[in-house]
Amino acid sequence: MAGSAVAFLGLGALGAPMAANLARAGVRLAVHNRSPGPEAALVAAGATSAASAPAAVAGAGLICLCLSDDAAVRAVLETVGPKLAGGSLVVDFSTIAPSTSQALAVDLARRQVGYIDAPVTGGTEGARAGSLSVLVGGSSSDLERARPLLEVVGSRITHLGPVGAGQQAKAVNQVLVAGSYAAVAEAMALGQRLGLPMAQVREALAAGAAGSWALDHRAGTMLDGHFPLGFRLALHRKDLAIALESAAAVGLELPVSQLVAAMEDALLAAGHGDDDVSALARWFTRDTD
Repeated sequence: MAGSAVAFLGLGALGAPMAANLARAGVRLAVHNRSPGPEAALVAAGATSAASAPAAVAGAGLICLCLSDDAAVRAVLETVGPKLAGGSLVVDFSTIAPSTSQALAVDLARRQVGYIDAPVTGGTEGARAGSLSVLVGGSSSDLERARPLLEVVGSRITHLGPVGAGQQAKAVNQVLVAGSYAAVAEAMALGQRLGLPMAQVREALAAGAAGSWALDHRAGTMLDGHFPLGFRLALHRKDLAIALESAAAVGLELPVSQLVAAMEDALLAAGHGDDDVSALARWFTRDTD
């Protein structure tokens, strides 16, 4: 991909390391972020810093988005729309509603611009390592065009169907994240309250049927009361809303996700929205925080 012109818009906790991997892979990359801080490290890795989002996409055949929510994606695409070249392809790594992805794809198609939704899972660890799982919705031809780029940022690329299918799969993922993080937080709280040697308990349980990514990677920090940012609680709550809306549309109730959403609402109200999702552990100590 050394000769490809790629724009990357949105350099947050996931976007910045993803863009860095592309730059290190030799991709001809233009980057832009609403707040300019993250761009310096990417320039050092070989990327070009663009003065604006429209400047970044000018001449780009592939345009990557990694933005916070539906409104941000819509706003950026409206801003860069006049600069998008016919025949270019938008690769949207953002997590947004499936219906929003579908509407964006229809609008872009009118301008002869392709679109795939490609939300990712694997956290900041996976973003840095280039080992994300990429959940793709879109045409097979658009996926194959984007595949060389996707294989730099992810170790597993799964085509799940037409535009919107990637976002639907991400909603399923976020339901699993909600349940697993909440279960680990609850279990750690119980063990601590019982006075058990929790470092040993955690290691013992990780080797058994209760083992999980959340137990391996977040239980220790929960026990320490330290929540280094991997994925913001506020963003996970946004994603849970998408999952709950998707479930309601097909007549399915998600009681566990509804409970976790209520727990997250309480933590958001207490000012913990910028903490990692593992801050769900704070719910069990909220009367003493």
